[in-house]
Amino acid sequence: MTTTEWAGAAAIVDGPGGYTGIEATPEWAEEVRRLARERNATLLAHNYQLPAIQDIADHVGDSLALSRIAAEAEEDTIVFCGVHFMAETAKILSPNKTVLIPDERAGCSLADSITAEQLREWKAEYPDAVVVSYVNTTAEVKGLTDICCTSSNAVDVVASIDPDREVLFLPDQFLGAHVKRVTGRENMHIWAGECHVHAGINGEELAAQARSHPDADLFVHPECGCATSALYLAGEGFVPDDKVKILSTGGMIDAARETGARQVLVATEVGMLHQLRKAAPGIDFQAVNDRASCPYMKMITPAALLRCLREGKDEVHVEPAVAERARLSVQRMIAIGNPGGGE
Repeated sequence: MTTTEWAGAAAIVDGPGGYTGIEATPEWAEEVRRLARERNATLLAHNYQLPAIQDIADHVGDSLALSRIAAEAEEDTIVFCGVHFMAETAKILSPNKTVLIPDERAGCSLADSITAEQLREWKAEYPDAVVVSYVNTTAEVKGLTDICCTSSNAVDVVASIDPDREVLFLPDQFLGAHVKRVTGRENMHIWAGECHVHAGINGEELAAQARSHPDADLFVHPECGCATSALYLAGEGFVPDDKVKILSTGGMIDAARETGARQVLVATEVGMLHQLRKAAPGIDFQAVNDRASCPYMKMITPAALLRCLREGKDEVHVEPAVAERARLSVQRMIAIGNPGGGE
């Protein structure tokens, strides 16, 4: 592939925290779009990405929605601006396409909280249990899973399972606790994993923010350590019931367009605020914890994206047999009729 060199590309620096040296200027945007056309690539960006990355993307959303878009896209190359398990999911659903991630070092503390070997050992303890895995898992873990779920359909997925069957739910303990609370299911075992960013948004912060913003709605992601606290605040009457909403990232966008509130407190990764403000510009969206920023998501920098498109790196591969098993677990989820939002 022959390309005209853009002078700014020479400034890319590879460091331990990712690729730097490039600012998101109009010239950068023009070069990114030119290279994407040249490579016949579609650019996908997760809701937690840097604003500049979201704004240059062809599609922005949660990981599962983007993976399904990837499968249907006419382009034969998918550039997934997100963390590694998301790009793997896109490859699982689009095995014949080239899937690139701008920096393969962009991992996920939640996906890393359970390995395939740990899941095999857990399954051996409960040989008759149904394994339900959140989509925020590696391809190998999905390949050992009976049915996947998302944060918006986890309750429906677990409710669809024979009530007499034990359930192994992984890897997020806070989402698992939310599902167990809503379904009332006692024979559900929950893996003690967490997203370090969401786990760090605690109940004390949420309560303090709710007290200082009494008229605000609360949008709370079920991965958050404060999700139980949000429901407690509502149950005890500290916050009106209708103001507390436990939502996936996709659900937050829908709720933002529908809410009558003038202010919304948001408990999730801070990158979400960009899409919320675009969806409902008349509302004041504020982070419950403005330090809740995922360093892995932020590794997808303007420099990383430019390098990806120039060099065709980093390509994501999933071993075909693993991908086939993992695809079945995702398809079973979709078959229950509510694919929902990704995370």
